Amino acid sequence: MQRVLGYMRKAIQEFDLIQDGDNIAVGVSGGKDSMVLLRGLFLLKHFIGIDYTLAAITLDPQFNGVPGNYEPVRELCEKMGIPYYLKPTDIGQIVFDVRKEPNPCSLCARMRRGALHDAAIEMGCNKIALGHHYDDVVETFMMNLFNEGRIGCFSPKSYLSRKDLWMIRPLVFAPEKEIRKAAAKCELPVVKSKCPADGHTSRQQMKEFLLAQEKQSDGFKYRLFGALRRSGIDGWGYTGKSARQKVDK
Repeated sequence: MQRVLGYMRKAIQEFDLIQDGDNIAVGVSGGKDSMVLLRGLFLLKHFIGIDYTLAAITLDPQFNGVPGNYEPVRELCEKMGIPYYLKPTDIGQIVFDVRKEPNPCSLCARMRRGALHDAAIEMGCNKIALGHHYDDVVETFMMNLFNEGRIGCFSPKSYLSRKDLWMIRPLVFAPEKEIRKAAAKCELPVVKSKCPADGHTSRQQMKEFLLAQEKQSDGFKYRLFGALRRSGIDGWGYTGKSARQKVDK
């Protein structure tokens, strides 16, 4: 977990993700990424030197109309003293049963974002932390390029003016393999996704493509990540100390 905490601390400081007085809603799906994010933000509070509070929010999509079991997540939040809000939704039924979306991820993501924003506001939070990691960054960058013909990615932080909320992503420097190790090491209660499309998405295809490229050319993903940062788009440019170090090199 120490390595992941180091990545998180770097992202928080480099992109100025968290300030004193922030009340942060952590989007917790129950997967390894969001669970490590929640645990990491809890641990960082004790030594990062920033005074902030946390709340955890789970949106239950209720796939096939069946409520998910998030009791392990609730129990972990109770142990850490973090308020936990489980919000049942009809997202699973709307996406798969009503709309019968052939490519469900986009609609599902939009609906989840809207519900998460509203839940965060209800809990009096001014920021939402999401569990996107280093590999998600590279995959999204390449998916936008291949599928939409544009250069771009989600930002490390972004302001939602209509909701007066900040979205932050403290795990963007953390590789997925380190997150997986941290989840196992800390014995976090990971809840397996019951999404019918799990493992059969465009993102999974891109993940496999990048894995194959990485095997052929070591450092392939690292170079893509560097290209994104050097482009400076979508808030990924080097700033402050990191910018000076880049110039010195």
